[in-house]
Amino acid sequence: MTREPYLIGYARVSKGDDQSNAAQRRALDTAGCKRVFEETASGGRWDRPKLLEMIGQLRDGDVVVVWKLDRLSRSLKDMLHIMERIEIAGAGFRSLTEAIDTTTAAGRMMMQMVGSFAEFERAMIRERTSAGLAQARAEGRIGGRRRKLAEKQRREIAESVVSGRKSGAEMARLYGVSEPTVSRIVAAYRQTGPDPRDAPS
Repeated sequence: MTREPYLIGYARVSKGDDQSNAAQRRALDTAGCKRVFEETASGGRWDRPKLLEMIGQLRDGDVVVVWKLDRLSRSLKDMLHIMERIEIAGAGFRSLTEAIDTTTAAGRMMMQMVGSFAEFERAMIRERTSAGLAQARAEGRIGGRRRKLAEKQRREIAESVVSGRKSGAEMARLYGVSEPTVSRIVAAYRQTGPDPRDAPS
C-alpha cells in the first residue's frame, strides 16, 4: 500500500528584511504541510542550516513544498543542486506560486527545461570565455592580460605627459593601460630622467 505523501514546507526570508515567514507559513499550512522548516538567511547560498536539516530528514515519497521558487534559492545553479539532493532522497518538490510539481509528468518536464536552460547558459559562458582568450592572444595578450610595455613605450608615455602634449588619461587609453600605471611610469621618469626604470604594470 502506497503511503500518503508527507508534505514538508520550507520558508525563508533574507537577513535584514523587515518581512517575516508568517505569510509563507500560512500558505504552507493551507497546502497541507505537516512540518515547516523556517529560516532567516540569504538565498544566495544553498548550504543553509535549516535547508540542510530538512534535506537530511527526507524520506522516499516525501514532498518538499515552498511558497515561491526563489524561497528555495535565487541562484539557478544552486536551485538545481538542491533539487538534485531532493530527488536523490526519493522526494518530490512543489512550488505553490509557480505551480511546479515534480510528482507529476508535467512538473518533471518543467524542471528538465529549467535544467536545459541552465546548461545552455553555462555553455554560452564557456564559449564567450574561449572567444575572449583567443582575441587576447591575437592582440598580444596571454590569459586576458596585456604584455608589459617596452622601455621605449614607457619613455614615450612619460615624455608626452611631462611635456604636456598628452594627459595621463589619454596615454592610458592610447596604450591600453590603467591611469595608475601611467602615473607610476611618469613618477619613475621624473626621478631617473629620460631612461625610467621598469615600473610594475
